[in-house]
Amino acid sequence: MIGRNKGIYKTPAELRLMVEPGRVTAASLAAVRAAIRPGITTLELNDIAEQAIRSRGGVSNFQMVPGYAHTVCTSVNDDIVHGIPSGRTLEPGDIVSIDSGADVGGWNGDSAITIVLDDPARPDVVAARRLLSDVTEQSLWHGIARLATARHLNEVGEAIEEFVEEHPSVAQGATYGILTDYIGHGIGRSMHEAPPVFNYRVRQRGPEVKPGLVVAIEPMITAGTTDTYVREDEWTVASADGSMSSHWEHSVAVHEDGIWVLTAEDGGASGLAPLGITPVPIP
Repeated sequence: MIGRNKGIYKTPAELRLMVEPGRVTAASLAAVRAAIRPGITTLELNDIAEQAIRSRGGVSNFQMVPGYAHTVCTSVNDDIVHGIPSGRTLEPGDIVSIDSGADVGGWNGDSAITIVLDDPARPDVVAARRLLSDVTEQSLWHGIARLATARHLNEVGEAIEEFVEEHPSVAQGATYGILTDYIGHGIGRSMHEAPPVFNYRVRQRGPEVKPGLVVAIEPMITAGTTDTYVREDEWTVASADGSMSSHWEHSVAVHEDGIWVLTAEDGGASGLAPLGITPVPIP
């Protein structure tokens, strides 16, 4: 086991090289967040993220994935992940997940956010979708907080599932569904590396959490079934029953002095403070 996991840990120098791609990834999502509104197309959002990445000296690592030509993934309503930007115009009340990543100097960042557009005509719909997004985001922060104290990586998924179980949806007696077919991952020289990062309980403990571990934690949650299918574009993953969905993700580094959320503008301070965790910059 020790030999198999040896290669997943970065050196202190390598961790420092991962700071900038995290910052650039965060900047691309901040630019999208500032621009998103009803009437804009998902392709326009893609171009905004592209400009933000290139203006900071990075390149889109999504474009390095064979067969994928865009800078971000834009998943709307019942699309969960891997949605392709297009001429689709966003409408009031849409719930939109944006997944972005940047490569700077051969090192990678990866992050995702979910935004619910306002719709004064349907306040109940908006409230339900924002609750779904909030639960997904907070489950992510609970997973990150557990990483700060965990002995083994798979404690992260336990923390995520515990939080989701404690926060049911607005539908009477309903619970949110955590996708099991799509999970998080290690990140470094490649956007997707070992080890797998589960968003739910598993029997295995996973690798040891120690300095040098860098992972992308990304819960994907629906308001209904966890069954999915891939649309005809061969990329977009949608919920089988048309349920709304949310996706949040951060890349997080473990180092000698603590953890640092590479893709959060403040290193994760605001998200972790309510959970009693103080992130520490990578020295």
